[in-house]
Amino acid sequence: MIVWINGTHGAGKTTTSALVQQLIPDSRVFDAEKVGETLMDITPGLPETDNFQHWPPWRPLVVETARRVLDYTGGTLVIPMTVLIEQYWREISAGLAQHAIPVRHFVLHADQDTLRRRIAGQHPVPSPFRLKYLEPYAEAARTWLHAEAEVVDTTHLTPAQAGLRIAEAVRTKSRGLCG
Repeated sequence: MIVWINGTHGAGKTTTSALVQQLIPDSRVFDAEKVGETLMDITPGLPETDNFQHWPPWRPLVVETARRVLDYTGGTLVIPMTVLIEQYWREISAGLAQHAIPVRHFVLHADQDTLRRRIAGQHPVPSPFRLKYLEPYAEAARTWLHAEAEVVDTTHLTPAQAGLRIAEAVRTKSRGLCG
């Protein structure tokens, strides 16, 4: 199984994912950003882009890496990764479905003011890279993302509380499927 934790920068994906991993037995965190970093290390470089997700190999490589790790280890992969382009999410989720890998897709949501405060608090100088994804996130949330996932509003939650909600949701549905 995959527990995909989506949301924009500042939502708490990385911190929450580590906490979810501690709460779900036999689980591991797989940072799909590392696949993008591997593609960025190719020399000479791939065509110029502002986001490695735009490179067509990234999406199937994420699917294939997740599949191979699950085949090797079993259990659950917790994947903290922002995916705001619906077509990209469809490619990833369809690829995982082709391998019969169940996915629980969660979105960590917070209002724009909270996200801006969190981003500003993470670095001495607010990150233009992180800030530029706030509006695309809001647009994705309005148009498709929140309909495709279980939304966890983190505006007034600690990462530990968000992690517990996700882990409980995963355990509850798993018990329901088994019993």
